[in-house]
This record gives sequence, structure tokens and C-alpha cells, in this order.
Amino acid sequence: MICLLFLFHCAAGVLSSSTQVATIYPQDPALPIGSSLTATCSVNPDHGVHAGSLYWTLNGKRLPSSTYSILSPTVLSVTFPRLSGSRQRSGDNLVCHNSGGHVLAGSCIYVGMPPEKPVNLTCWSRNTKDLTCRWAPGGQGETFIKTKYTLKYKLRWYGREKECEDYSAGEPYTCYIPRDLALFTPYEIWVEASNQLGTATSDVIYLDILDVVTTDPPTDVTVSRVGDLEDQLTVRWGTPPALKDFLFQAKYQIRYRLEESSDWKVVDDVGNQTSCRLAGLQPGTVYFVQVRCNPVGILGSRKAGIWSDWSHPTAASTPHSERLLTGSCDSKVGQQNSTLRRDLKQFFGWVRKHAYGCSGMSIKLYDQWRVWLQKSHKTRNQVLQGDKS
Repeated sequence: MICLLFLFHCAAGVLSSSTQVATIYPQDPALPIGSSLTATCSVNPDHGVHAGSLYWTLNGKRLPSSTYSILSPTVLSVTFPRLSGSRQRSGDNLVCHNSGGHVLAGSCIYVGMPPEKPVNLTCWSRNTKDLTCRWAPGGQGETFIKTKYTLKYKLRWYGREKECEDYSAGEPYTCYIPRDLALFTPYEIWVEASNQLGTATSDVIYLDILDVVTTDPPTDVTVSRVGDLEDQLTVRWGTPPALKDFLFQAKYQIRYRLEESSDWKVVDDVGNQTSCRLAGLQPGTVYFVQVRCNPVGILGSRKAGIWSDWSHPTAASTPHSERLLTGSCDSKVGQQNSTLRRDLKQFFGWVRKHAYGCSGMSIKLYDQWRVWLQKSHKTRNQVLQGDKS
């Protein structure tokens, strides 16, 4: 009677008697939603209390007398024709009172649904020594009464069944196993859900700790300009510290977006290097950049690990285009620039297309092209200024 403990203590203090004043039947029932229930309050005849003077409350609210029936001078019933889900997971408080409002007896009513099979069970390890697992309740997830979820695990071919004990990760349906895990041996892991109306068990997953390793996001992410090249930025980052002591290869992903946009572009071909040149960007534009890591081949595992979270966004801007900042009123300059742009448009487009990502060969070619283009533009300006003088 946890839900009514406080009320009963108060009632016992008021009715200082060695005998029980009244009893409610059934006591603490658990019922499916939609069930009907008739409860009775039977008063001890020694107290001289007539059933007609009694009344019922549910969660502190007085129930209408139309739902009562006097079954005998000492027995009053109340009927619920169709019960809805409990309003509180600890059970609804059904209480029998005398005419003065004193509590004579109480019962907790649990109305809900049995749990459905938990789904989407996934696990990951941040350092090969621990394991965190998360799942989702089956169906709509709402049972209306307290439902207990227990994560269980065991070595696949031997070993005894164990229960995860740390559910304090701050997220629902999550449990943390901090130690005493074996490597190079698969585990069986599953979740059991139980309440007063039934139990359900998730599908069993099989995993080796080495196959579900993840890391913290890469550290010390910096984004910087590439000289005066107005359409490039260099991204550098550090190896996640948690796995520096382990033999593994990491692969990285980069994503970036314009300051005013929510659409990210992802660079997949970074490999295991810790720097990357982004090319084909817009001049004079602020970009936000993030990096994440996936440990591959850790301690000989043939499976890819799990992607880390993205690093915190790092912002940088590309230089303004010199062509956009330099103005001229000479029509000949405009004509020559127009001719140059037209003649080089096709090749320039091809280079930009192939310089996307972190390919070393395409970046080198792209750098040579951009430097040559900028030098050509400066040379033309100097020649034209000399002609004017």
C-alpha cells in the first residue's frame, strides 16, 4: 500500500483502536483498461458505523452516490463500469470514508496494459571496457502503470546470466555496464519488460564488444583560410583521446554548411588523415564545419565501428573575391575580363567539380589553376594601368 501509506498513518492516528475499522475488497487489484470493477468497503460492526453514512473518493475526488450500493448495514460498494488507464503510475487511490471524512480503508487500483516487446535494442562501447545499451518500449510505449525494464546479458556459449544495474544515464530506456566485460567473445543481450499485467522480452542481439566501439568526437577542430584562395578552407582536427592507446584505424567524415543555411554537405572520402582541404566554396562566405570519427579494425575486428557524435561547429569565412572587390570604369578591362571568363569557363567548371572533397591530386591541380588565374588577373591590371599612364 505504498500509494496510501501516508493516509493510513493519519487514519491510524485518528482511530486509535486495536482492531481494524474497515477493509476494502479487492485489495490493490491490477486490471486491463476497459475492465469493470465493483469494490466493497466492509466496516467492523463493533464500531456502530452504518454503510449508508460512508462515501468513496478516487485520487481525492468524491465519487457520485449513484455509483454506490448498500449491500448490508456494514457493507458499501462502488462500481466502475469501464475503467480508463490509471492517472498515476503508482496506482489510483480508492478510499472509503466515514461521514466525518475520516479514512477508514484504502486500496490502490492499477489499470493499464501489459508491456509489449521492447524494440530497437542497440549497444556501444566507448573504450572497449564498458557498454551502454538503449532500447525503445514496444507499441505506443504507454502502459499507464509502472513498468520495469531489465537489461540482461550473458556470454553466448557459457557464463551465467547477469543484469545491468546502472540505469542512471540520464536518458530513459538506457543502461550502463561499466566493467567486467570480455573481449573476443560474443554476448547475448536482451531486455525484459514487466508490470502487474504481464511480461515481454525483446529479441536477443549478439555482439562482440570490439564490433561496437565508438569514440568521443574529434578534438581541437580548426578551420582556416588557404592563403588568398577565396574558395577554399583547410580543416584540421585531433585524434579522439579515448582510443589513442588502442591499435586501430580511424576514418573521418566532415560536414559543412553556409551560415544562413541548415543544409549540410558531407565529405565522405577523408580516410584516416586528420586534415582536409574543402574546395569549390563561395567567396566571402561564413561556413560552419563539423567532424566525426569511426574506429575501423580496432584490435583486429573486421567490422566498422559506430560513428561518434559530430564535433561542436567551428566557423570560418572564405576571403572575398578580388574580382568582386576591384572596380574599373574602363570598358576594355571589362571586355577582356569577360573574354577570359568565357574562354576559361568550361575548364574552370571541370576543375571545381574534381577538386571537391579531399583528393590530393585534384586539390593540387586546383591550387595551380587558381594561383595562375589570380596572377593573370594581376598582370592584366598592371598592363592596363601602364597603358593608361
